[in-house]
Amino acid sequence: MATHSAPDPAPAPPLAPVPVATDPTQPRRDTRGSIVDAAVALIADRGFSATSVDDIAAAAGVAKGSIYYNFGSKTALFEAVIVEGVDRLTAALRASVDGLDGPAAIEAIVTELLVQVQAHPDFAKLVVAEVFRTGRDWQHSIRQVREESMAVFADVVRATWPDRDPSLTAAVIFGATLVAGLEWLAFQPHRTAADVRSAVLATVLPA
Repeated sequence: MATHSAPDPAPAPPLAPVPVATDPTQPRRDTRGSIVDAAVALIADRGFSATSVDDIAAAAGVAKGSIYYNFGSKTALFEAVIVEGVDRLTAALRASVDGLDGPAAIEAIVTELLVQVQAHPDFAKLVVAEVFRTGRDWQHSIRQVREESMAVFADVVRATWPDRDPSLTAAVIFGATLVAGLEWLAFQPHRTAADVRSAVLATVLPA
């Protein structure tokens, strides 16, 4: 008598893919970052007044409305550019002198500022060109974040030379290092970072 084998079991349905958590703010952060990068490059090259929202949108590859959505206005965008850039610089300067004092701290903070100028040359040019202008809408906010950054230099000066004016001496060291870094990148690129560092330190540190 013929026997009938049991039918093969139906194949198991494919497993559903495991859901991957996504960050709904990521696209906005990417767009925001592109806008900030474009604004820094254009304003450093042309100046704030000569750079339009249309220019920034085109360079960032975004719609003009994205700039207003993320920042509200060109002025607010520029303020965000400065605040974020100075915050980044301040954090790097603080980290560079952590645990140091005296001439070693001066050497470390000068070195780190040169590193930051080399890593972010457009932002450094923008600072020189725009931050010291008066009568701008963003002046109050810029003054606050600038004071935070300069306070790192002032603390180092105060610990190294107690008899010196910490605020003014900090400004001298910051300015000398910033301008020397830009001079290096723009006009003397054949120099090494060590050359520039040595020149600045020879100027600001007593023999």
